[in-house]
Amino acid sequence: MTWPGEEHRHPGIGLPNWSVREPLARWLEHEGPSARGLRVLDVGCGVKPYQPYFADAAEYVGLDVAGNPYADLEGAVEALPVADESFDLVLCLQVLEHTEDPAQAVRELHRVTKPGGRVLASTHGTQVYHPLPVDHWRWTHTGLERLFAAAGDWRSISVSPGAGTCACLGMLLATYIDLLAQHLHAVWAGKLVNAGVNHAAAAIDARSRQLRDTVPGSLIANFHVVAAR
Repeated sequence: MTWPGEEHRHPGIGLPNWSVREPLARWLEHEGPSARGLRVLDVGCGVKPYQPYFADAAEYVGLDVAGNPYADLEGAVEALPVADESFDLVLCLQVLEHTEDPAQAVRELHRVTKPGGRVLASTHGTQVYHPLPVDHWRWTHTGLERLFAAAGDWRSISVSPGAGTCACLGMLLATYIDLLAQHLHAVWAGKLVNAGVNHAAAAIDARSRQLRDTVPGSLIANFHVVAAR
């Protein structure tokens, strides 16, 4: 079968948000085999684009707000309709920036995760305003560490940048190139230019550890969080 969400798993380099989607997809592809035989909860699942990476899980449950035909359960991240300590692995991808109460959301992620289990979360550091339907929050790596640490008793918390500073600058530039291309009815040209922008940004980041790290002056588009309970 053709699984939905291919543009998430293998995003075209001409997409303005390629620098967010490509590292996120490769991270989850790497993590997928670790879920073999486990129960996985995907909070804010959308079309469950990353489920193929977790094909060996014992169960993969998608949860989203009302109206999503791909979801198995309906509910908000601040009040997950599942039992305490019921999932081995909990995914919360590009959701926290849209929540009404991020601290309560992370408390719920902790509550439903089994002891010895993990939460894999991702959210924005820098991004344009995108209300879908709301868009409230942005973080630094230290802010995310504090958010998770205050919301539960975790064995460990790690926060890493999805991509570096040049990738973030490239993403912002690509976003407005894409808008201009749409205005000019030349989307194909925008994708061509953005492919060059994204490729160049990734190549520059690859040559500099400082550009890839969370140092003073860094600008990070997206963070990946691993919280182990």
